Amino acid sequence: MVHTFSLTSSLAKNLFLNMLLRSLLLLAFFAWGSLLHAQQPLPAKTSAEIQHMLKKLTVLGSVLYVAAHPDDENTRMIAYLAQGKGYRTRYLALTRGDGGQNLIGNEKGVSLGILRTQELLAARRIDGGEQMFSRAYDFGYSKNPEETLAFWDQDKVLADVVWAIRTYRPDVIITRFATPEKGGGGHGHHTSSAILAHKAFDLAGDPNAFPEQLTNGVEPWQPTRLMWNNYWVFRRYEPTEEDLKNIVSVNIGQYDPLLGKNYGEIASEARSMHRCQAFGNARIRGELIEYLDNEKGARPINGDLFSGIDATWSRVQGGEAVGRLLEQAYTDFDPTDPSKSLPNLLEAYQKLEGLSGPWAEFKCEQLREAIVYCAGLWCEINPKYPTIAQGDSIELSAEYLKRTTYGVTLKSIEIEGLDPIQLNETLSTNPKVQKHSRILSTANLPISQPYWLQEEMGRGMFRVSDQEKIGLPENPAVIKGIFRFIIDGVEIPFEVPVQHRYVDRAIGELYRPFLITPKVTVNVAEKVYVFASNVPQEIELSIKNFSDSIQATISFQLPEGWKATPSQLSYDFTRAGEEQSAKIQVTPPAFQSKGKIQVMVTVDGKTTTYSQQTIGYDHIPTQMLFNASEAELVRVDLQKKGKQIAYIMGSGDEVPKGLEQMGYNVTQLADEDITLDNLNKYDAVIAGIRAYNRRKRLAFLQDIIFEYVEAGGTYVVQYNTTYDLSTKQPSPYPITLSRDRVSVEDAPVTFLKPDHPVLNTPNKITKEDFEGWVQERGLYFPAQWDEKFDAILSWHDFEETPKNGALLVAEYGKGHFVYTGISWFRELPAGVPGAFRLFANIISIGQEEMGEESTQEMSEDKGK
Repeated sequence: MVHTFSLTSSLAKNLFLNMLLRSLLLLAFFAWGSLLHAQQPLPAKTSAEIQHMLKKLTVLGSVLYVAAHPDDENTRMIAYLAQGKGYRTRYLALTRGDGGQNLIGNEKGVSLGILRTQELLAARRIDGGEQMFSRAYDFGYSKNPEETLAFWDQDKVLADVVWAIRTYRPDVIITRFATPEKGGGGHGHHTSSAILAHKAFDLAGDPNAFPEQLTNGVEPWQPTRLMWNNYWVFRRYEPTEEDLKNIVSVNIGQYDPLLGKNYGEIASEARSMHRCQAFGNARIRGELIEYLDNEKGARPINGDLFSGIDATWSRVQGGEAVGRLLEQAYTDFDPTDPSKSLPNLLEAYQKLEGLSGPWAEFKCEQLREAIVYCAGLWCEINPKYPTIAQGDSIELSAEYLKRTTYGVTLKSIEIEGLDPIQLNETLSTNPKVQKHSRILSTANLPISQPYWLQEEMGRGMFRVSDQEKIGLPENPAVIKGIFRFIIDGVEIPFEVPVQHRYVDRAIGELYRPFLITPKVTVNVAEKVYVFASNVPQEIELSIKNFSDSIQATISFQLPEGWKATPSQLSYDFTRAGEEQSAKIQVTPPAFQSKGKIQVMVTVDGKTTTYSQQTIGYDHIPTQMLFNASEAELVRVDLQKKGKQIAYIMGSGDEVPKGLEQMGYNVTQLADEDITLDNLNKYDAVIAGIRAYNRRKRLAFLQDIIFEYVEAGGTYVVQYNTTYDLSTKQPSPYPITLSRDRVSVEDAPVTFLKPDHPVLNTPNKITKEDFEGWVQERGLYFPAQWDEKFDAILSWHDFEETPKNGALLVAEYGKGHFVYTGISWFRELPAGVPGAFRLFANIISIGQEEMGEESTQEMSEDKGK
C-alpha cells in the first residue's frame, strides 16, 4: 500500500522549524547519541552477535583514546576494550589526516581528509569503537610539538580535547604517544596529542576552564586516570618494581566465542580499512600483550584498568533493577529464538525510561536497537535518488518487515519535515516488504557540504562556529525518520537515517548518504593553468545540472589583467542529470601573475560558485564535495627543452597534469611499455612518487631504463619510502635513502652548485623561485650518495643539520639520472611558479642545444 502526500510551502516551513528545534535539542547530547557513529542502516546480525549486544548492555564504563591522525589509533586496544570488555570506547583523532599521502587515488588535502575520515568510520564499524575529531588541520609532517602547536591554534585544539572529555565523560583516557619527558611520539603532531591530552585531563573538571562550553547540559568532568599505551616497555628499558605498579598489561589476543574471533583478528580487519595508507594487515592470532602506563589520576590497583571505577548499573541512580534484567536477558539468551529475551528487555526499557543522566540516555538508545533485533524487525527510509537539488522535492519510501512470530504493532512512521504516517498496523510474520511513500520538499535544507568545510579555513585550523558540531566525524543525516513500534504494550521509537540504497552489479546492495546539491555545478578541467607567455589558452568546463527545467547563466571572475572569452555562457536544462561541456579562452597579462579564475552560476537570480567532486571507493560510502568552482592561473616566465615525456606512475599523483600544463606531451607507461625501442621516443622518463614501492616489476625493468639513459636519455626518479622498496638501488650509482625531510615549506635554500645547468638552463633559477611553496620542501631524501652525483640544493628545518640530498644529478653514459625528494606532487598542483621552472630545467638537462622539435632526432641518436 502506497500513501503519497505533498506539503504546502508554509506548512513545510513550520514543520522544518519544529524539526530544527528538535535537532538542536538532540545535538545537546550528541556525545551520547548516534551522531558519533557512521550514518549506516541496520546491518544483519547473527544470534551470537545479538547476544554480544546484550552483553555490552550490562557494562557502563567508558574510555577515550587520544592520538593525532587516522592510523594512529591502536585498533587492538580499541577492539579489546569495546568488544571484549564492553566499555564504550571512542577514538579522538586531532586531525583527519589531510596532509598525508594517498596510495589508492589522487585525493589530497581536505578531500584526502574526507577519505580518511570514512576509513576511520569503516574501522570503527569493525572494532566497535566510536570516532571523534578536533578542528586541527593536518598540515603535513612536523618534527616537534613546538612547530605543531605554533601552527595550530593551541588554545582551540586544547578546548576541543576538553570538549571531547566533557561531552563524552570518559572514566579513563589513553594516549597513544608519549609526552616529551618520556621520549615523545616521533612526530610533532603525535607528541602534541599527548601534551594536549595531559592538559585537558587537568582542565576538563575545572568550571573556570573554557566556561563557554558549559551550556545545554554539558558539565565539567574529571576522568579517573590517564594512561599511556606504552609501546616501549620491555623493549627499550627494563621497568623497575615501582614502574610495574603503574603498568597494566592486557592480553588482547583473547578469543571471543560470540564473535568467533580474537580481538587481534578484529583489530587487523579494522586497521585494513586504512587503505589509502596501505595498512592492509594479516590477522593477528594468539597471545599479544599491550601495556598501559599510568601517568595521571588514580593509580590502578592489581593491574586493573578500571580499579576503583564502578562500571555496573549501580553507577546510575535506580539502575540496579535495570542491570539485573539486562544480565538475565544476556544469560538466558536463546540463539534459536532471540525474541524470548524481549520480556526482560522491554521491562528493562520501561524502567530505564524513568531514569536520567547521560548513561541512561545512551543505554536507552542501545537497548532500543537490541529490542529491534530480537523482534526480527527491519526498517529503512530510502530516497528515490541519492541526491536532490536544493529546493526540489523528492519521494521517500519507508519500508519495514517483521521476521519473527512475536507480536508487534507499527504505530506510526515519522519523517522530519512531514506529517506522521499513522498506521496502528499489526505486523504479520515475514510478508512482502511493506512500503509507504512520501514527498519531501528540500526548500529549507542546506547544501550537503561537510560541516568543517562550510567556513573559510584559518591557518592550521578548520573554522566551526557551531559548538555542538565540534567533534562530529561527519554531518548528521540530512533527514531522519522514526518508526514507532508497540511491543507488549511498550512503545519503542526507533530512529533511522534517510539513506539511498542501490545495487552495484559487480558488488551487490550498497548504501550511500542522501545529499542536497546545488542546482548547477561547474568543474574546471584542471586545478592549475600555466601560461609561459601571453598566448591565450582554452579552459574546459563541465557543467552539471541537478534540477529539472532551469536556466543558468555562467560568468567568470579573474585576477587583474586576465580576460575570459566569452565572458558569459547561458544554458537551458530540461531535466536533472544533464551535463554540458564548454570551452572558454583565457588571455593572461604580459607580466608575471598568479591568481584564480572563479566560475559563478546564476539561477533564479541567485549566484553561487560550486564544483562537484565524488570520492568513491568500495570500502567506504560514496562521498560528495561541493567546493568553490575555481582554478589557479599562473603566468610565469617559463622556458623548456624537449616535448615528449614518459611517466611511470607510482602511488598516484598529479604531476603528469602539471607537466601537461607546462606544454609537454605526457604518456603514462604500463610495465609492458617499458622497452628500449619505446623509451627512445621520449626526451625524459619520470618515475612518480613511490614508484619503486608500488611497481614491483620496476626493479627488473630499470636496467632497460638505464640503457636508455646511457644512450642519451634523462631519467628522473621522485621520492620513495625506505619501506618495501622493490630494489635496494633505484639508481645506477649507489644511494642510501633515509627518512630525512624538510617540513617547513619556506625553509631557506642554499645553492650548492650555483653554476650547474639545472639551476641555469633554460630558466635562471633564483631564490625567489622557492617562495610560495606549500606544506613542505621535500621528504625521504637520500642521506648518502656516490661521488658521481652532484648535490644541487641544501636546506634544513630550524635547528637541524643541512639536508643536501633533495636534488641529485649524475651523468650516466651520454644521459642523465636525477633523484629528487622535492615534493613536486604538492607544488605543481598548487601552481607554485618556481617549481614549474625548476622541474623544466631538470627535464631539459642534457638537451641544452636542442629545441622542442628535436625529439625525433634525439630518438634516432639514442636508437643507434
